[in-house]
Amino acid sequence: MAKQLKLTWTKSFIGCPETQRATIKSLGFKKLQQSVIKEDCPQIRGQINKVQHLLMVEELD
Repeated sequence: MAKQLKLTWTKSFIGCPETQRATIKSLGFKKLQQSVIKEDCPQIRGQINKVQHLLMVEELD
């Protein structure tokens, strides 16, 4: 089984560029403090790096 990542949106994107807002939405977030589980892959890691200051990331087995 592939590793999974638990992403939690912890900080608001007010004042952030539109590209970062789009990245948060493309990760599947609808509201603040929401958590989503994603497969660990290079594409998801790239999105996380773009908005890492707004997220909390945990690795699941």
